[in-house]
Amino acid sequence: MAPLGAIFFMTACSALPPSLALVPCPLYDRSMETTIFDTALGTFGLGWTDAGLARVQLPGEEDAVLVERLNRNGARPGEPLPWVRRLMDRIEDYADGLAVDFSDIALDLSGLPDFHCRAYRLLLGYGWGQVTTYGEMARALGDVGLSRAVGQAMGANPMPLVIPCHRVLAGNGKPGGFSAPGGAGAKLRMLALEGVSVGTPAGQMSFGF
Repeated sequence: MAPLGAIFFMTACSALPPSLALVPCPLYDRSMETTIFDTALGTFGLGWTDAGLARVQLPGEEDAVLVERLNRNGARPGEPLPWVRRLMDRIEDYADGLAVDFSDIALDLSGLPDFHCRAYRLLLGYGWGQVTTYGEMARALGDVGLSRAVGQAMGANPMPLVIPCHRVLAGNGKPGGFSAPGGAGAKLRMLALEGVSVGTPAGQMSFGF
């Protein structure tokens, strides 16, 4: 059972040297179970393994499409473990506009590139209402020229919201891309929920996904 405690990254990621090369972490044979649940923002989906959270699907699609995406590559519906139920409660609180911290959730990042793992670790340090930019993250990861690589890592994020890629903005004051359903509009609504206004006053946004 994966604990709600210190951040847990698969050893395959955390033990890798600090190379910037996009070298995949070894894949592990871990079965994934999934569930969907309703919130004030819409239906979320979660996938987990015995190592921790492995997949998050944000609202914005028909439930049938969300379930198909959630259960890809052999994942299957399962009964949420106690720690998964507690995470579901936190996400429901987030959707209700409450400040929530996800940084202690156990994460299974096996199979992901080394650079993505490093970017996600860095991003977990940004909490409710805190934002950064692709350039700032690239600089913190060793080279401002890595901004495009940071953007690619954010676009490939398997656990949006928990790994808060919506808090990474373009350096020109614009929101930048967002690969989850709803695109940049969903990103703006999530930021507005946290009290962050990017270009458009928060009061002029609709929070529905």
